[in-house]
Amino acid sequence: MKVLVINSGSSSIKYQLINMKDESVLAKGLVERIGMDGSVLIHEKTGDEKVKISQPMKDHTAGIELVLKMLADEKHGVVSSMEEIEAVGHRIVHGGDYIKSVYVTDKVIQDLLNSKDLAPLHTPANVMGIQACKALMPDTPMVTVFDTAFHQTMPPHTYMYSLPYECYEKHKVRKYGFHGTSHRYVTERAAHMLRKDVSQVNLVSCHLGNGSSICMIKNGKSMDTTMGFTPLAGLTMGTRCGNIDPAIIKYLMDKENWTIDEIDEVLNKKSGVLGISGVSSDFRDVEEAAKDGNQRAQLALDIFIQRVRNYVGAYVAELNGPDAIIFTAGIGENGIELRERICENMDFIGIQLDPERNNIRGKETYINTLTSKIRILVIPTNEELMIARDTEEIVKTLRVNIVGP
Repeated sequence: MKVLVINSGSSSIKYQLINMKDESVLAKGLVERIGMDGSVLIHEKTGDEKVKISQPMKDHTAGIELVLKMLADEKHGVVSSMEEIEAVGHRIVHGGDYIKSVYVTDKVIQDLLNSKDLAPLHTPANVMGIQACKALMPDTPMVTVFDTAFHQTMPPHTYMYSLPYECYEKHKVRKYGFHGTSHRYVTERAAHMLRKDVSQVNLVSCHLGNGSSICMIKNGKSMDTTMGFTPLAGLTMGTRCGNIDPAIIKYLMDKENWTIDEIDEVLNKKSGVLGISGVSSDFRDVEEAAKDGNQRAQLALDIFIQRVRNYVGAYVAELNGPDAIIFTAGIGENGIELRERICENMDFIGIQLDPERNNIRGKETYINTLTSKIRILVIPTNEELMIARDTEEIVKTLRVNIVGP
């Protein structure tokens, strides 16, 4: 089965076409500036150079149409016709109460639209991607895979906020957590590496990138995570502030005469590592600036590392010692010095990093010493493959139920 994985943003579409026979990526690409001047598609057939096509794309349907055209292109394509694409998997940032990936129906689309207030920047864009694909591929089965679904196993004492209970009952205010598809993927890989069943592994998964979250996993299930009602909570990130005293919001609004939209922009897009360093939201740039003696850049890194260590320590204690700590995503997979600093002086709780083994980037491996009680793993994440796997499984199950064994 060939599965097209779609990640639809407000003005962009990321895609991969995956051959599930061997889980290889046949082609991938990115559509940018949909509905704006300078619309462009960057397409890459595996093994070939990237192709850039600039042409107007007024909406997501036009973007998807160009993607499908390129996938079947005589020179740059990987399929002879659209019939070869047997299913489409859609990444959905916020799934509300959905506890697992589901087949796309009119009800699913309506449920997403009804809960769009939970993720107003993401859900409408995700739905536009679904509707565009359905318009162009009406007979192709589609599946939605939710970033929040993996965290639906959190117990109430973890996901509830200490607000009037009516806020939860009336407005669904609770911790949802994000990056669930990534945390689930690395959990399965960690179980494989540890030679255990997924239901038997206890882990602390550190998804560290421009957006970062840590997840506490007990018996293969999410029990807690750092992101909350929105992805703004938890760790200091590239541009997001993470946890702060909520009274700061009113205080700054009064002092700066900011509107609610302006303070929201500050918290989400002008804070974090960018806000502290004044250099960049890209950790590579901040690390270079710190090496050159930029004290604010060094402070930004120190804050990020301290926040990560706080949560790692708390989750290790809560689990009474996990089987392993996982580093994944851009920083987790490639940040040699950051991994070392996060793990330093944690011998007393059984964490010992081996500097020589840690000298790797983007490779699935162990980086702990032989005497470390807790394993330390680097696992490159693959959310697209996780989406494709769910899509294949659901579509195949649906076919069996309709046709019979």
